Amino acid sequence: MAKNIITPLGDRVLLEPLSKDDLEGKTASGIVIPDTAEKERPEQGKVVSVGTGRMTKDGQRVPMSLKKGQRVLFSKYGPTEIKVAGREYLIVKEEDILAIIE
Repeated sequence: MAKNIITPLGDRVLLEPLSKDDLEGKTASGIVIPDTAEKERPEQGKVVSVGTGRMTKDGQRVPMSLKKGQRVLFSKYGPTEIKVAGREYLIVKEEDILAIIE
């Protein structure tokens, strides 16, 4: 996607969900993860764009800690699913992102 057609507001993040083909079926130490565990663990996605950050009660903006291109783990039931130009995306609040995968 060359140009963002969706810009998230506030503390929201636009994610491109990773397909099962993008995800590995085993850990770095070689432990195979069964399909049943796969259904229960948090989802993964790639950050497409981020909002400007949340506003505090006194009007100060808290900058986002995420950047475009990062791979993240997010809470399975946190995101809102959307479809734009035939592609699926997720919009999630920064607080629903559990970790950055490096």
